[in-house]
Amino acid sequence: MRLCAWYLYGEKHRGYALNPVANFHLQNGSVMWRINWMADTSPRGIAASCGMMVNYRYYLEDTASNSAAYLGTKQIKASEQVLSLVSQFQQNSKL
Repeated sequence: MRLCAWYLYGEKHRGYALNPVANFHLQNGSVMWRINWMADTSPRGIAASCGMMVNYRYYLEDTASNSAAYLGTKQIKASEQVLSLVSQFQQNSKL
């Protein structure tokens, strides 16, 4: 889950999220809300993402500012759960 959080939050292409689905939701002002272990146990889900899925949450009053922050400064809004996983990855990674 730490690696998944890093991939979604930390891996970038020209400063934006590398993952196209993450990039779509972040451009539209969402918050990277939660990473779910074994959320998609179908053969395709296991092959594509080891069964993990992410929830993006839209706070309507914040979507415009979140979108502007992402598009302007490439800042990703994320929940404490996601940020904690990213931090754990960074502490334990040799990347």
